[in-house]
Amino acid sequence: MSKQSLTSRIVHADRHFGVEHGAIRKPIHTAVQYDFERIEDLLDVFQGKLKGAFNYSRTGTPTTAALESKMTMLEEGIGSVCFATGMGAIAAVFLTMLRAGDHLVTSRYVFAGTNSLLDTLSGLGVGVSKVDSTQLQEVADAITPQTKMVFLETIANPGTEVPDLQGIGELCAKHGILFVIDNTITSPVLFSPKKVGAGLAINSLSKTLGGHGAALGGAVTDTGLFNWRNYAAISESYRKGDSKQWGLNQLRKKALRDMGASLSSEHAHQIAIGMETLELRVARSSASALALAQFLETHPKVKNVLYPFLPSHPQHEYALRHFRAGSWLLSFEVADIEALLPMMNRLRIVSRATGMGDTRTLAIPVAPTVFWESGAEMRKLMNIPDGLVRVSVGLEDVEDLIADFDQALR
Repeated sequence: MSKQSLTSRIVHADRHFGVEHGAIRKPIHTAVQYDFERIEDLLDVFQGKLKGAFNYSRTGTPTTAALESKMTMLEEGIGSVCFATGMGAIAAVFLTMLRAGDHLVTSRYVFAGTNSLLDTLSGLGVGVSKVDSTQLQEVADAITPQTKMVFLETIANPGTEVPDLQGIGELCAKHGILFVIDNTITSPVLFSPKKVGAGLAINSLSKTLGGHGAALGGAVTDTGLFNWRNYAAISESYRKGDSKQWGLNQLRKKALRDMGASLSSEHAHQIAIGMETLELRVARSSASALALAQFLETHPKVKNVLYPFLPSHPQHEYALRHFRAGSWLLSFEVADIEALLPMMNRLRIVSRATGMGDTRTLAIPVAPTVFWESGAEMRKLMNIPDGLVRVSVGLEDVEDLIADFDQALR
């Protein structure tokens, strides 16, 4: 039998992983505590000798475990850990895999919340260098003997910059640096971080994966490529057994057990159901986003359009090389800043809302909202002009979306 398509594998994943009582989906397990017939088994769970058992829901439930298995399948990894939010997943990686005195290289174009977290990380004694990740030489020049991690997004939010992912992956491999990629905008459908050498792939489950804007979640997947034996931040407690699992073990213990950013079974179940239509939604929203971007690029009231699959995009060649499609994220700059807010208020179909990767199209002016706290100087470095509008394209008919933006702009 030939290999099944991605959608077929996602839809039937629960059955293959094992579901109670013949159900076709993993049920919602709400128990916090778990009983053991033998006290010795409980001791073995605490001491890491018994795998696959549950003892307290803060570190996982059967429902979150089923979702983790799906994420591992999607990212072609060796294991995943789920968290309450995407930012919880990013924070878990930074706080459990870096120590005071370590150094991190990242893009200066990252999401505002991540940028703020990086500033917090600096205050904890971790060196952070923010560079233009579209230029391989800038990343190379920023690496020091203390550099332990390079962190990037596949497509920057909201400026849509695309890093030289292949070149940076090779650079990290050469120096033995942990390469971490936030795959949220593209999702595993459009891009595989593993193919460019990433050791960890992060996804916000709240967006493309869940797809419906009704549940928060995040996930970290170990691709199996990184050698944890040489990573000093792994505590002695977790340097036992299969070394490929050391990173995941530390994430689950230090981030879930100690920090408590646990994903609820209810949200895990909702996200898992949303994932069944993942490939279909990504194909539809990517096609619509490209059509909308092409329309906006010709509109007299629009100054600039940013979408990686437009030939005018600065990293168009990178995007074509790495991604199967352009995803749902596009940004455009209005020609007249005074017309920005009135234009937003005239939108009829498009929702004026933050968030991304929903079934509904969402739009927001980013400078006075999501990136307001960053300040004017940082926004300038991040190529975020005051008139920039971020659009997350949903599943509406693209002709309806084009007509709505046209009437609002005019």
